[in-house]
Amino acid sequence: MSPPPGTPQCSAKGCHTDAVWVLAWNNPKLHTPERRKTWLACEEHREHLSKFLGVRGFLKDVVRLEDWQDPEV
Repeated sequence: MSPPPGTPQCSAKGCHTDAVWVLAWNNPKLHTPERRKTWLACEEHREHLSKFLGVRGFLKDVVRLEDWQDPEV
């Protein structure tokens, strides 16, 4: 069963669980310092996705989805 349109889903490959977390990141080789890209994460995948981004030095912030405010809006 597919989630309703517009329901934020986890960014982990193959996961269709509702997102709970926003992982804000930036690749300094590609983006200006203030730019933030985002991945969404469910409870189960938050740590894994955070580590993936953190090891590369990309992770800037982890915020609960309901508290996220897009700085580009």
